[in-house]
Amino acid sequence: MSDLPGTAGAANIMREIGALAAWSVTSAKPGNGVELLRDGSTDTYWQSDGAQPHLVNIQFPKRVDLSELHVYLDFKSDESYTPSRLAVRVGSTHHDLKDVCIVELREPMGWVVVPLAATQPSQHLRAFHVQVAVLANHQNGRDTHMRQVLVYGPANSAARGLGDAAMFDSLEFNCYSTMR
Repeated sequence: MSDLPGTAGAANIMREIGALAAWSVTSAKPGNGVELLRDGSTDTYWQSDGAQPHLVNIQFPKRVDLSELHVYLDFKSDESYTPSRLAVRVGSTHHDLKDVCIVELREPMGWVVVPLAATQPSQHLRAFHVQVAVLANHQNGRDTHMRQVLVYGPANSAARGLGDAAMFDSLEFNCYSTMR
């Protein structure tokens, strides 16, 4: 992904965990589906098709620690399709989602970073389900464009058990972390 946000300094403390989740949206125009939110290109976009709010649902198979949400928006290209107000919600299922933040945007161009820390930056929210809700668009637009969405968790997150090799701190344990 050549257009990823600048996380070089955060590489040791955060990792992108969106690939571990199942992604869905409330609606999509043909040819502009949910898969374009994760294709790595800021030239493509998901386009909703219907009444607001437009929802992006990110469901993990087990509870994960969440650090940040990154959304790529391009007002210059998308104009009235660009979100002006986003809500980020987390919970165990779509039935118990709680708003963790509402973001007001003014003609965004590039990566919008939404911190998901609990009360302190060293703490993380834990959830099975993350929902990004587009509550309003610029110029009262009806449908929306979102170009990319990335979800970050701590590098030593519980999500490591979903496909990555175990990481141990001691040499004694680390020598047993893989099988031949």
